[in-house]
Amino acid sequence: MRETLKTAAYVAVAVVLAVTAAVIEPERATPRILSDQGEPFYPKFTDPQAARIVEVVDYDEATATARPFQVEFQRGRWVLSTHNNYPVDVGDRLVKTAAALMDLRKDMVRTDAVQDHAQYGVIDPLDSKVASLAGRGKRVTLRDARKEVLADFILGKPVEGKTGWRYVRVPGQKRVYAVKTDADPSARFADWVNAGLLRIARDSLRKVTVNSYSIDERLGRLENVETVTLTQENKQWKLAGAEKLNKAAVDTMAATLDTLKIVDARPKPARLAQDLRAGTLRMSLEAAMSLRQKGFFIAPNGRLLANEGELVVETANGLSYVLRFGEIATGAGEVKPASSTGGENRYLFVTVSFDQARAVKYGGDAAQGERLARDLTNRFADWYYVISGGDFGKLRLKRKDLAR
Repeated sequence: MRETLKTAAYVAVAVVLAVTAAVIEPERATPRILSDQGEPFYPKFTDPQAARIVEVVDYDEATATARPFQVEFQRGRWVLSTHNNYPVDVGDRLVKTAAALMDLRKDMVRTDAVQDHAQYGVIDPLDSKVASLAGRGKRVTLRDARKEVLADFILGKPVEGKTGWRYVRVPGQKRVYAVKTDADPSARFADWVNAGLLRIARDSLRKVTVNSYSIDERLGRLENVETVTLTQENKQWKLAGAEKLNKAAVDTMAATLDTLKIVDARPKPARLAQDLRAGTLRMSLEAAMSLRQKGFFIAPNGRLLANEGELVVETANGLSYVLRFGEIATGAGEVKPASSTGGENRYLFVTVSFDQARAVKYGGDAAQGERLARDLTNRFADWYYVISGGDFGKLRLKRKDLAR
């Protein structure tokens, strides 16, 4: 009897110890959850150069919509295939992104419970079966030239208290990992294209003319015309007809011209683009309708007008840019509330020309200016650009904004 009680006591203690171990160190009690910890996610993916497509799907909780974004290698160049095949100026970004994702390992297992996915921000943004709007992550998929999947991740929230770590899940699997990674592929148009759209160095600016007007569309004439001319010499700006200059506003305008970013681009009709490359602008029904939709008009005398005015910029190397500001670009680019951007996105129509005499006058490099003008003309001809409301406000100034 005494031996029986002793055996029962041993069993009871063993049960208590087992339960305690499961509570204090659950990973030892459930070793299967650690079965793949430390392993690479995609061991067969070893060459970042193999990636020919990057798909990024972000989720906007405010509008409850998934926003797909895709970069693809087509016909020898990288393009944004979700944005009318706009050419990518920073193609090495894709290879760097692929390399960062290729090296990901399953550093720490966190959970196998589906109900934890929202907590870690790893709900698939494309999963229509999940009702929750919160807790959705960013899905990133890499594909090769045959469109076969090389890697596929849902990137979730940052890991608390661990800088450079975030939660990660593989689509279709329940398990969530804490992973050491700085990889965060962008789904923003502006992050994949050249920030310097105009290629204007601030110090090369010599003259800026702000033409403000309204258009009588019926008669094809300008009304309420105001012209403001700024000149720069020896890094000093002057405003014609004004004793004092609002230097802060002018410096902001010059800096914006130097680093102007676009948030989207829309293709022009092929015939219109062809004419612009040739330095002509012929009236056609297709061109007129396309221009009008974006807020631009061809006057009877052949002049191209814009319903929000224009900016003429001359540089030391003999270039003259005309920036025409059109309609609000509804649904274009990363649209944000007006309060956070300084206004709504706007269409921008850019043309550029070169003049030898201008380069001589300003003492610039005429040969370099002529080459740049040809390159920019070919680039600008194809696209209506979209700029942020904030940048529009910094460029479309009037005399009252520039004079003190």
